[in-house]
Amino acid sequence: MEELFLGLSLPVIGTTVGAAFVFFIKDHIPTYVQKALLGFASGVMIAASVWSLLIPSMDMTGVDGIMSVVPAAVGFLFGMGFLLMLDMLVPHLHIGGKSPEGVKSGMSRTTMLTFAVALHNLPEGMAVGVVYAGMLAGGGDVSLSAALALSVGIAIQNIPEGAIVSMPIYAENRSKWKSFGIGTLTGLVEPVGAVTVILLASLVTSVLPFLLAFAAGAMVYVVIEELIPEASQGEHSNISTIGFALGFTLMMTLDVVLG
Repeated sequence: MEELFLGLSLPVIGTTVGAAFVFFIKDHIPTYVQKALLGFASGVMIAASVWSLLIPSMDMTGVDGIMSVVPAAVGFLFGMGFLLMLDMLVPHLHIGGKSPEGVKSGMSRTTMLTFAVALHNLPEGMAVGVVYAGMLAGGGDVSLSAALALSVGIAIQNIPEGAIVSMPIYAENRSKWKSFGIGTLTGLVEPVGAVTVILLASLVTSVLPFLLAFAAGAMVYVVIEELIPEASQGEHSNISTIGFALGFTLMMTLDVVLG
């Protein structure tokens, strides 16, 4: 139980540490630093989707050939579709964006920025939750160290994300404490998503391969829809590529060494 609490807490701690950067950065994060951090987060999420989610999803089926891929393929596509639906329905404003997305609403820019970050964090929470659900289910397909590796990886990439999030919110309201609080609250979406997935998996253990791939699809959607476009536009896009390589390598190493 202590291991589960630690695993669910680490990503929130990472977001909180990152949000606290608002007290130390004057006005904004330099563009080249922001792009490096966005690339780094993208690399971590893609590597986690492959090594921590999709590969265990296929291994967990216990069969060979095409049937080992079916749950992963279906879950991945459903995860992509789920985030696409939320992206179309939930009013939100991406960092650096000018036009809100989702259904029209009278929400403030700060609120819509918060929703955008929450949409980003939800798949990460689901990913952590489903990996720990796999560990709790036993069978040896997902070890405690592998689950911890994913939590650590998500927590590390949440630190720069928390900083990237808190600064635009500060630009909107000019209150560092409010920006820190909102940035921290967006991180609480992750344990909520994690606990929801764990409860669902505990009811139907056979659905675990599907849920692992579902979380992978949701994370990949966020990377393709949000992180990569933000990291690639304008100058210093090559720096985001370097950041991606470093993030991917770090998460891959954590999963292989600890898993």
